[in-house]
Amino acid sequence: MKGIVVQFRRGRHSLHEKHYLLDLGATSREDAKKLVGKQVTWKSPAGKILHGKISDAHGNKGLVRAIFETGLPGQAITTEIEVHEGAKK
Repeated sequence: MKGIVVQFRRGRHSLHEKHYLLDLGATSREDAKKLVGKQVTWKSPAGKILHGKISDAHGNKGLVRAIFETGLPGQAITTEIEVHEGAKK
């Protein structure tokens, strides 16, 4: 399953460098909750692969929050991400 990195998880005064909002095609919060616990990977243009895990739903429109081992670069926003069922691939 593929998705898109939408944005960093952020507040008015803070930015969570390892937390990202992802759009995976879910249309409701209930659909997004079914994706919790799955592994995600992002591949950089240079070939480096960064791993993360879906932690929870975000809002009511089907977005999810993912926490990565290391933060993604700013260029990752609006790029494609891959979702895996279980352990890291």
